[in-house]
Amino acid sequence: MNKMYRSFLGTFLMLSLFQVNAQVSKSHEFFVGTLTFDENSKGIYKYTLDDQGKFESMGLVAETDNPSYLAFSDDQKFLVSANMDKNWGNGKVESFSITPEGLVSVSKSETDKIPCHVSVKNSHVLISNYNGGNTELFKLDASGKLSDVLSTEKHEGKGEIDRQDAPHAHSAWFKPNSDTVISVDLGTNHLWFSKLDSAKSSLTPLKCKNLEMAKGAGPRHLAFHPLKSDLLYVLNELDNTVSLVKNVKKDKYKVLSSISTLPKDFSGKNTAADIHITSDGKFLYASNRGANNSLAIFKIDETTAALTLVGIESTKGEVPRNFAISPTEEFIVVANKKTNNLVSFKRNQLTGTLTFVDEIEAPTPTCVLFYN
Repeated sequence: MNKMYRSFLGTFLMLSLFQVNAQVSKSHEFFVGTLTFDENSKGIYKYTLDDQGKFESMGLVAETDNPSYLAFSDDQKFLVSANMDKNWGNGKVESFSITPEGLVSVSKSETDKIPCHVSVKNSHVLISNYNGGNTELFKLDASGKLSDVLSTEKHEGKGEIDRQDAPHAHSAWFKPNSDTVISVDLGTNHLWFSKLDSAKSSLTPLKCKNLEMAKGAGPRHLAFHPLKSDLLYVLNELDNTVSLVKNVKKDKYKVLSSISTLPKDFSGKNTAADIHITSDGKFLYASNRGANNSLAIFKIDETTAALTLVGIESTKGEVPRNFAISPTEEFIVVANKKTNNLVSFKRNQLTGTLTFVDEIEAPTPTCVLFYN
């Protein structure tokens, strides 16, 4: 009886230890979009990040041209990429089926000039065309096949400084729990607002069709406050600021405040690139490219949602075009385009500050997309 008990106890302890180790060693997979203008990159790559913030490369998973930005379908069965043309002409939006062996191309549809951003929600796909100066709407069916263009939101006007000579749509976003689409145009210096008619797959301008940002701001990306549905933050590329924007009443928006992403004593050329918020609504991060390759760390006021700069952390590479917060929100992974590397940082979830953990080679990385 004692032998049987000891044998049972030993087996139980081994199984328990195995389960604990399995939990401790859990890794998160993510995809990396790239630019393939030279022979450095071939398409979309896959990596893992373990629970210590260490990287492992899984290699090339899809060979395709310039998949600069990536997004998942809602069920994460499909991945969609915005593919630039090497000659800066009309591009492609491409869909892939996600399999254990890699990504399998399902379909491609033509876009306007220089597609640089993609968003997906409820089978609808938004593509932002930088040189086309517009946002295009596509649909993704149950098999992962993309439609042709179903609707186009055209932008008009221009800003007042260099790079604002014409419309340059840089991103478009589905507002959470809403039928509103917000497009961000660096060239016109506006946010553009449309209503998505899901049944007709069409975009219709709202009564208040746009919101002008500060002179020379050059809006690029945005992030919605996760706990306050009337608030969002706009990252302005050209003047290196983050603007707090409020939906003050139905279909009307207002800029409440703006704050620099750079240190007070900074001098030199810089352009802001990407922006993300933690799910608890406590911290916001923005990336700087140029003389200050860094992540700006902001604390979000729980009442007013105003930002306070906590710190500036070097990205340990050049041109951090994109970054992502890991699914557990313990880490941030930065894609440094010019220096061909990914860098991981451990997040202090109480202060928001970052500590370098690891880096790995990646060919001209431009987008990091975690597979939850």
